[in-house]
Formats: sequence, C-alpha cells, structure tokens
Amino acid sequence: MSPAPPLVLTVAGSDSGGGAGIQADLKTMLALGVHGMSVLTAVTAQNSRGVRGAWELPEEAVRAQYRAVVDDIGVHAVKTGMLASAALVETVAELLAGTDAPVVVDPVGVSKHGDPLLAASALDAVRAKLLPAATVATPNLDEVTQLTGIEVEDEDGMRRAADAILGYGPRWALIKGGHLPGGAAEAVDLLTDGTEEHWLRAPRYDNRHTHGTGCTLASAVASGLAKGLPVPEAVREAKAYVTGAIAAGFALGEGIGPVDHGWALRR
Repeated sequence: MSPAPPLVLTVAGSDSGGGAGIQADLKTMLALGVHGMSVLTAVTAQNSRGVRGAWELPEEAVRAQYRAVVDDIGVHAVKTGMLASAALVETVAELLAGTDAPVVVDPVGVSKHGDPLLAASALDAVRAKLLPAATVATPNLDEVTQLTGIEVEDEDGMRRAADAILGYGPRWALIKGGHLPGGAAEAVDLLTDGTEEHWLRAPRYDNRHTHGTGCTLASAVASGLAKGLPVPEAVREAKAYVTGAIAAGFALGEGIGPVDHGWALRR
C-alpha cells in the first residue's frame, strides 16, 4: 500500500465541457501527483462556445461538502474558483478561516468566452472576505479591473495592479499578464508579496485553444504548495506546467478548445 500523496481541495464550479472549473482542477492535480478533492459551488451548462446557464448550490451544501472532506481526510492546500454569489463567497471565506492550509484564490469573474461567473454584488465580499484569506491571489487583467478599477496596459500597470490587490490582504499576488495588449512574443506574469518581485516569462503560443488556463494555473500552484514548495517555486513550476498545457491545447467542438492537462504524461 502506497502512502497518501499530498491532498488538495478545490472549491469551484463545474464545467460540463471538461475544460475548466472542477474538471480542470482535478485533471491538473492528477497530472502533478497530488490527490484532488472537490467542493462543488455551482453547476454550469457550457461547451466550447460559451456558458448556456449557471446554477449555484445552496450555502449548506457547500458547507457540508467542505466539512465532510476537511474533517475526515484533511487537506494540505485549498484552491478556490467560481463562487458565483456574495453568500457563497462569505461562506467559503468563513470555512477557509478555520483551515490551517495555504489557500490559492482565483477570483473568477468571467469565462474565457466573456460570460459572467460572479455576481457584481459579490465583488465587495471578494475584496473584504476572500482575498484576506489567500496565500496567493491569481487575478487576470480583466479580474484586476473588476476588483480595483485599474486597467493594465503594460508591465508598470501590472505593478500597480499587484499593489492594489495586495492592499486587500493576500500574502502574495500573481498578476497574470496573458491579456496584455500589443501581441508581445512573451506571456508575462508578475508574482510579488510587496517586497520581492518575480517576473515569469514564457513563449506566447499561437493557439486559440486556451480554455481553462486560469483554473489550471491556480490548481497547479496549490499542488506545489501542498507538496511544501515555497510560493515562488510553486508558481514557477505551475507556470511551466500551464505553458506546456497551452502549447498542447486542442480543438474541441466549434469554439475555443481546452488546454491539454495531460501533456506532460504523454511525453
């Protein structure tokens, strides 16, 4: 009998197309050698062309799932994704406050296709309750604008965005610059705790099939933290993994296909 691998819990919504959400999180965790567990917060009907509908779960269902896993199995890191409403954000933040494990908060606001996944009324709860619980917060540039009002157009803007996100209380901010305007040859992210700065650069691949990138990156960071890696090393390894997954992304359906979570397993 093998010893149990590190334990990672994702608290997020479901993607029926399998490219993002809980499905992407669990695939990433398997690929990176940790045991993935899940708390479902919402069900979406979506495919490669967009989100057709979303239904959030009751607070008591989210709380019961979380307690069932953490109280019996335990957890070495938690990742949060789609939380849908202010009530669910507050419920999850309360649960995280009582859990002694690093937390990666992916403040999911919109889908890859531009569909809203977080009620506008929930933004205050994300700022006041969820971000202070984060070891690492991983907003993309659209989410930075939602949360701070800052529109990022260059690397100096990423610094200003990081300072603003850190002002809400996470220990580290990972500002994802994949949407920087100008078509740069590199995809650049900034990781900082307000003292250290780590610029993470990778080739930008000409591949439109990038559905699930944010979920995958956050889950990869959580997997590294569960293994005991320091935050900068966990983020560097996660960046390398998601870069490979983007390069291997494949067409699925008639719209935007997913990144390939199993790319490293098939080398």
